[in-house]
Amino acid sequence: MVEQVVINAQELATLLPHSGTMCLLDSVHSWDERVISCRTVSHHFPNNPLRNRGVLPIHAGIEYAAQAMVVHGSLCKAEEDKPKIAYLAVLTGVEWYCSRLDDIPEALTVIAERQEAVANGFGYRFSLYHKRKLLLEGRAVVALQDS
Repeated sequence: MVEQVVINAQELATLLPHSGTMCLLDSVHSWDERVISCRTVSHHFPNNPLRNRGVLPIHAGIEYAAQAMVVHGSLCKAEEDKPKIAYLAVLTGVEWYCSRLDDIPEALTVIAERQEAVANGFGYRFSLYHKRKLLLEGRAVVALQDS
């Protein structure tokens, strides 16, 4: 079964503070008030700005997850009149199960799950998969500031 694209790359670019090749996600396949599931193939691109000497290290997956959290926050805050600036404030429990992303065939799935509200922000769990194989996981606190 092929998952339906809910939000494409062009729409995603309007929800991220980044531009060009730094917009790492290709699509959103599902989201609700708690969880977002995104897909990407940008880990294959030779011009991926997170590559170091031609290699995209696994810890670059944290940026993929951070972008999923920002997109999720943007989609959830549609009813707010005042935009916020988001900062990745704290990372905990980060574990990775491979060393690099650029040699992974096919698409990656990025999942961010909002766990709780914290003072001026939110706590998230995040994970990065290839098919059903877990590549990276952890927790993050996203701090919000009025723009």
